[in-house]
Amino acid sequence: MKITIIGTGYVGLVTGTCFAEGGHEVTCVDSDVNKIKVLQQGGMPIYEPGLPELVKKNVAAGRLFFTSNTQEGVERSDFIFIAVSTPPQPDGSLDLSFVEKVSRDIASAMTSYKIILDKSTVPVRTGEKVAETIGRFSKGKVDFDVVSNPEFLREGSAIEDFMKPDRVVVGVSSPRPVEALKALYAPFDAPVIVTSIESAELIKHAANSFLALKISYINAVSVLCEATGANVQEVAHGMGMDPRIGRKFLDASLGFGGSCFPKDLSAFIATSEMLGYEFGLLKEVQKINLGQMDRFVKKITDTLWVVRDKTIGVLGLAFKQDTDDVRNSPAIDLCKRLQRAGARLRVHDPQAMEKAGAILKDVDYVADMNEVAEGCDALVIATEWPEFKKLDLDRARRCLSHPIIFDGRNLFDPVEMERLGFLYKGIGR
Repeated sequence: MKITIIGTGYVGLVTGTCFAEGGHEVTCVDSDVNKIKVLQQGGMPIYEPGLPELVKKNVAAGRLFFTSNTQEGVERSDFIFIAVSTPPQPDGSLDLSFVEKVSRDIASAMTSYKIILDKSTVPVRTGEKVAETIGRFSKGKVDFDVVSNPEFLREGSAIEDFMKPDRVVVGVSSPRPVEALKALYAPFDAPVIVTSIESAELIKHAANSFLALKISYINAVSVLCEATGANVQEVAHGMGMDPRIGRKFLDASLGFGGSCFPKDLSAFIATSEMLGYEFGLLKEVQKINLGQMDRFVKKITDTLWVVRDKTIGVLGLAFKQDTDDVRNSPAIDLCKRLQRAGARLRVHDPQAMEKAGAILKDVDYVADMNEVAEGCDALVIATEWPEFKKLDLDRARRCLSHPIIFDGRNLFDPVEMERLGFLYKGIGR
C-alpha cells in the first residue's frame, strides 16, 4: 500500500520506516528541508537503536522516500499520517497549530479519496476539527475519512514496539475505512481495536496518565520505605507479582520525564477541566513527581552540607536509557538545580551530550564515564543506562574526594556499595 507520513520526528520516522519494512511504499514528508537532506544523504537526525540500519535497508529496497513537498506526498499515497509536533502551552493544553496547518495542506493537495490518520498525540475531539478543516479547504470537495490512530512507542524500543505491537487502535466515524486499515496493519500480526474517534483519542492520554500514576505511586511508597527501613524494590516486587498490578512502571526513581508523560498528563488535566471535570488525582501525580526531585536534591545537600563550589559528577543526561532525547529530562533538571546551588558539574551520557549541550551550559562534558569522578566530591547517577552498572567502582572510589554516590535510579546494591567503602544513597532503600 502507498503511505505518506507528514512529520519525521521520533514517531513519524519510526512509523514510516517500520511500515516500509512491512512491505508498504512510504513517503516521509517534513517541512524542515535540512532534516530531509540529512535523511536523503543517509544521515540520522535522532538516536534510536536499530533505526539507521532499517532506514538504509528500505531506502535501498525502493520502499522508503523522503521529501519536503507535502503535495507530492499527498498525491502519491492513499493513507496519509499526521505525525507532527503538538507542543504544550503554558496552561497545559496542546498547541495544535501544526496539526491544523497540515490538515489545510492535505486538503489543498487532495484530488482523490484519502484515509487521513492522526498519529500525533492530541486531545479528544481533535479528529472532528481535522475533518472540519479538511472539508472546508478541500478543492472540489474530495471525499475522505479521518481516523485516530494513536501511537504507543517507547523511545529506545520504538522499532520493536511498532513491529510487535500488543494492540493497534483505530478510531473511525464510519465503517468505510476499517477493512483497509486492517489490511494496512496486517503485516504486524496484532489485534486491531476499532473504536470511535473520541475513544481512540482518550485511550492514548488515559494510558499514559495511568502509567505516570504508577510511577508516582511507587515514588510515594519509596518515601515511606526510607522512613521505615523498608526496601522499595522488595515492595515493588511483591506488588508486581499480583497480575492485577504488574511489575512494570514500579521502579522508584527521580521521577518521570521525557516528551510524553509530562505533556500528556498536563494535556489530559487541561482537557478534563475544559469538559467540566476536576481531575484531582492526576494533579496529585504531578505534585508527587515534582516532590521526588525536591527530596533527591535535599538528600544531596543534606549529605554534602554546602554544595557551593563543590564538584559533582553526573552520569546520565537523557530522560531515559537508549535515547538521546533530553526533553523534560529529570537528569537535566537535576543538573540545573545543582548549578543554581553553586556546584560545578562533570557530566557524561552515552548518546545525549550533543543535545544536552544546547541547553546545559558551563559544565564539563566527559567522554569516558570512568573519568567523570576525577576531582569530584560526589557522584550522581541520573539515567538508568545499563552500561553504568559496569562503572569501575574501585577507580571511582579513588578519584572522589569522599566516596559518596547518590543513585537516582537504584542501579547498585546498597550492601555491596557499603562493603566497597562508599557512602551510598539510593531511593527508597
